[in-house]
Amino acid sequence: MIKANNPNLKSWIAIEAGSDFPIQNLPFGIFKTSSKSPRAATRIGDTIIDLQQLQELKFFSRIDLPEDVFAHTTLNYFISLGKETSRLVRDRISELFTEDNQELQSNESAKSEVLIPVEEAEMLMPVRVGDYTDFYSSEQHAYNVGCMFRDPENALMPNWKHLPVGYHGRASSIVVSGTDFHRPKGQTIAPDAKSPSFGPSKRLDFELEVGFITGKVNDLGNSISPDEADEYIFGFVLFNDWSARDVQKWEYVPLGPFLAKNFASHVSPWIVTLDALEPFRVSGPEQDPEVLPYLKFTGNRNFDVNLEVSIQPEGSDETIVSRSNFKHMYWNVNQQLAHHTVNGCNINVGDLYASGTISGPTPDAYGSMLELAWAGTKPVKLSDGTERKFIEDGDTVFIRGYAEKDGVRIGFGEVKAKVLPTK
Repeated sequence: MIKANNPNLKSWIAIEAGSDFPIQNLPFGIFKTSSKSPRAATRIGDTIIDLQQLQELKFFSRIDLPEDVFAHTTLNYFISLGKETSRLVRDRISELFTEDNQELQSNESAKSEVLIPVEEAEMLMPVRVGDYTDFYSSEQHAYNVGCMFRDPENALMPNWKHLPVGYHGRASSIVVSGTDFHRPKGQTIAPDAKSPSFGPSKRLDFELEVGFITGKVNDLGNSISPDEADEYIFGFVLFNDWSARDVQKWEYVPLGPFLAKNFASHVSPWIVTLDALEPFRVSGPEQDPEVLPYLKFTGNRNFDVNLEVSIQPEGSDETIVSRSNFKHMYWNVNQQLAHHTVNGCNINVGDLYASGTISGPTPDAYGSMLELAWAGTKPVKLSDGTERKFIEDGDTVFIRGYAEKDGVRIGFGEVKAKVLPTK
């Protein structure tokens, strides 16, 4: 067992019931305040823990760490030190904040420098994303979209159950939760039109996704097997991969998504480590037909993570419109990374890989408005009495997620963003 995952641990920091951030979580992120420059942190309850300050105060003296390891504006450098180091750091943080440990608990001056109330901090992008890949790995989502645009008999393309379909996306427009963005514009074509028109997207959609971040490099020409992938995956974030459906429908043939996807994608600020999610492993859907040898894996590679999406119109309350689960992924993250590198593609520290829309087996578990409102034919009613076929200006979309077992809840917090009118 990973020491920091011990379900019996309790912290001397106050934690409200139902918090996403018990002492067993200890995610990593980057924050700043009015008096602190951007730096690395973890979180327990509603308290942010300044890791650079802990390093300066010699609380990590038993671990061989560079002096400035937590002083960078992203986590890339820390992650690059490897899983053995990040595990030692997470275990040490767990030790420091366990209820009977007095090293920091009884040091009032150190506590005042190390502990920051969450409301006083601004969370930043946790990593510098060099490359970004988006997969299409939820069978229910792929089936739903196929039914809409083809027919139920041919909903899945012939390759879908043989490989994790994916594409390379744009990294520069991936931003942290809370970053408002403008409605995208582009070419669209009306059903009865012979030529396209230009203007704001009328079918702006969210996509409920989970992303993973790699923390280890493989050299060009070397592939990674599914059973090796765990050593390359540092942790997970919630991901909203916004999509302009009407722009996408017109542009995607023959090369796939472009302007419909590259205007904004949002990540949650806290990276929940693969280590923290170990207790929540489950088996995934049965894969039939049998996969090719390079995609075969051992053990449980899916994760039981509850997911939900809410829409909040301006001036109104939130309405939960979807409840899904990460365990529904047909292609697991290990297979995704194996397929990504089987041709010798090299990966880097901080690269981001998104799951694709995660839809469960029932209509209330669909992971996009395209599905929830079934291409606009079944509008979704919100608590203020309004309806949504797609996302409107002024709407804020929230994605939240957590795993829970044996009295321990490991959560991601949230990823949120508000849609502003087209510039």
